[in-house]
Amino acid sequence: MTASNPALTVLPGDIDEAALLAELKAWVDIESHTPDVAGVNAMADRAETYAKACGFAVERRQGKPGYGDVLIVRSGEADESEKGLLILAHLDTVHARGTLANKLPWREEANRIYGPGIYDMKSGALMTLEALKLALVTGNGPKLPVTILFGPDEETGSISSRDVIEAEGRKARYALVVEPARDGGKIVVARKGVAIFDIGVFGKASHAGTHPQNGVSAIREAARIILKLEALTDFDRGITVTVGQIEGGAGRNIIPAECHLKVDVRLPDAAAEHEVLAFINGLKPEDERVRLEVSGGMNRPAFPRSAAGDALFAHARAVAQSLDIDLVGVTTGGGSDGNFTAALGVATLDGLGADGAGAHTHEEYILKDSVGPRTALLANLILSLE
Repeated sequence: MTASNPALTVLPGDIDEAALLAELKAWVDIESHTPDVAGVNAMADRAETYAKACGFAVERRQGKPGYGDVLIVRSGEADESEKGLLILAHLDTVHARGTLANKLPWREEANRIYGPGIYDMKSGALMTLEALKLALVTGNGPKLPVTILFGPDEETGSISSRDVIEAEGRKARYALVVEPARDGGKIVVARKGVAIFDIGVFGKASHAGTHPQNGVSAIREAARIILKLEALTDFDRGITVTVGQIEGGAGRNIIPAECHLKVDVRLPDAAAEHEVLAFINGLKPEDERVRLEVSGGMNRPAFPRSAAGDALFAHARAVAQSLDIDLVGVTTGGGSDGNFTAALGVATLDGLGADGAGAHTHEEYILKDSVGPRTALLANLILSLE
């Protein structure tokens, strides 16, 4: 990396903001809910066309059944002795087809632009292509080979794209993740690991009025389990365990034979991971007549702070200061594809996309005046990392 207070090569004024926002509208107009394979692949078509028009080499890999395709955009080729820069983005959103026409149409209100997926994270994905284009035509170009990976399924855990992310991560010296900025432009320097579990509780049904003594209530046992699970939450350590969904019983007057729990777990480090997962996998019913089925585990490993990550943040902060951006690093409980690269030991920075708010809601927006400066920040990081 270069020294602090680096000279800037790309300025916000170098970016054709009107053209970039017009292209962004075309991206937002393509609804790409993760399970909507046709929609995700239509979004991949648009991104592929744009990347090729910029002169980039594009590789497209078919996703696993039920998932869209993975796009890999490259500029420069790494050899075995030179690791490059990996930039991670995703093209899927949490918004189902029809959201654009009803609950979240594209609209501009003062400095805000609303639309499904505009903040999380179509703006960041497009800004990355624009930043790389500017980097290639400015100065002597990037010092490292650059790869941009567009995933189709980040919102559901990157089940289809994780292997590709990790394979590209092993070739990388640095990873930048263009998930949206947080709370006024902050970026993410660490994330909790994410585990998900499904727990089935199986008892015995009987008539609640005539033979209640013959039944074994799965819901009663599930209630005990829920209390045990949520007691694992330790805010001081950054551990949270949430039973987010519960479904059970067949009727008001039936002793319930089944109950099913969906559990979300957030873990700050490997020690917490070992402790909490061992507890959940070792759950036993208090009523010996009840049977438990526990499935699941880690979905994303923890992304802890590291010396290499801190050095990368210090460099990014110096570049940002030259753009009059006060870059602040935060830790968040949400996972991203950056968890995978950080777990490989790759210096990783996240949250480098546009500023805004409302991710995963019908009030999702970006701040228009953040697009130019943060695209310039990306371009200068691409140019200065070595």
